[in-house]
Formats: sequence, structure tokens, C-alpha cells
Amino acid sequence: MPVHLHGHMADMDPIMEIARRRGLVVIEDAAQAHGAEYKGRRAGSIGDLGCFSFYPGKNLGAYGEGGAVVTNQPVVARRIALLRDWGQEAKYNHVVAGYNYRMDGIQGAVLNVKMNYIESWTEGRRSVAAEYDRLLAKLPVARQRPPGHSRHVYHVYALCLSRRDEALSALQESGIGVGIHYPVPVHLQKAYANLGYRAGDFPVTEKLADQFLSLPIYPELRPEHVAEVVTQLEKLEFVEAA
Repeated sequence: MPVHLHGHMADMDPIMEIARRRGLVVIEDAAQAHGAEYKGRRAGSIGDLGCFSFYPGKNLGAYGEGGAVVTNQPVVARRIALLRDWGQEAKYNHVVAGYNYRMDGIQGAVLNVKMNYIESWTEGRRSVAAEYDRLLAKLPVARQRPPGHSRHVYHVYALCLSRRDEALSALQESGIGVGIHYPVPVHLQKAYANLGYRAGDFPVTEKLADQFLSLPIYPELRPEHVAEVVTQLEKLEFVEAA
């Protein structure tokens, strides 16, 4: 289950090669990657299934909860359709144990309108990210540099800072709406303690969780606001490459 984190797609070719060689099913977590591309292919179209979130904070968000699964395999599509509606093949005819995962109509109506704007909003995010890239080039901070074959849709624009928590506090005090995605790795969450993982088992994941700092990004963010965020970062004497 490769995760297209922050709006940038995972390196899918080697993932698919390993999966095909081992007979594995590939489920793309594209919850943050509406419209992202990898070598000309859209998020959700490479694996066996693709999962999208329409939570209001996503690049394509509904008015409330919602999501979708896409696949080009009819048998899988039928199974998913059954599972989302109590396992019903027809009214009162339950053929498998299912769930009440039907998205309500108002969410679909909102998404139907927003679909007309998702591409322009995506380009707006990419434009904001390009401005961050330009202004941050003079600072010794680590940031994501997508390869030329990918289209990053910037659900999140994150830096890596070795003194992240200090930067977080300082920027918040300056009125900058920064955040962390995500502070506690899955393997260290209490809910998954039964798996037996401990701190140190996934050092790269743990380092990123300690260093990621998400800057404000949304399609309408103006260049002068991006400049203000970078100006506040420049004032932090301890900002350095992670």
C-alpha cells in the first residue's frame, strides 16, 4: 500500500515490479494526491486499486466525510460496491457481511461542482509551491524536490528542520499558520503497540516525524504572504539544513 504523501506520488515502477513478481495486490493511498502524476499516469491509476479521500481539508474536499475507491477490475469493483452498502446485492438481499460506507448525496453534489475547479486549484497550489521554492533557495533548509517526471499537487508543503519544534513555536507566535504532518509515526501509536515495534525500528520515518514542518499552502495564497512566511523563517537564527 504505497502512500502518495503530501501530494507527491511514490516511486511506482519498482513497487509494481516487486508486486507483480511476488503476486501482491497494490492499493494506492491517493488521499492527498488528487491529480498527481507519475511518468504521465495519474494517482490511483497504476495499482490494482486507488483510494481517495474527500475530507474537507483535502485538495478535492466535500462538505463532510467522503471518499472513493477506483479500479479497472470488475470483480473487485463489485466486491467494493457490496461492502459499502451492507453487503446488499439487492434490497434486503445481503450476500456478504458489509458496512454502511455510502457517501450521502450532498457530498456528491458538492464534489460534482468542485470537480470543475480542481485543475485550476491544483495549478494554484503548484504556483504557490514554486514561489516557496524560489524564496527558500537562499536558505539552508531541506525540502522536497520532485523529479521531473512527477506532478506534485502539494497537499502539504513541508520543510525538514532539525530544530522543528522551536521553529513551530516561533512561527506560530508570529501569526504564521504552520503545522506538523505527522508528529507520531504509525508504528509508535498506541493503537498498534501489539505489533511490537519500538522507537528506532524505522529510523527514517522517525527522523521525518521529528523534522517535518508544514508551511501554509492553498490556491489563493498570495505571493506577499509566501514572502512573509519566508521572512519569518529567515529571522530564526537556528534554521539550518536537517
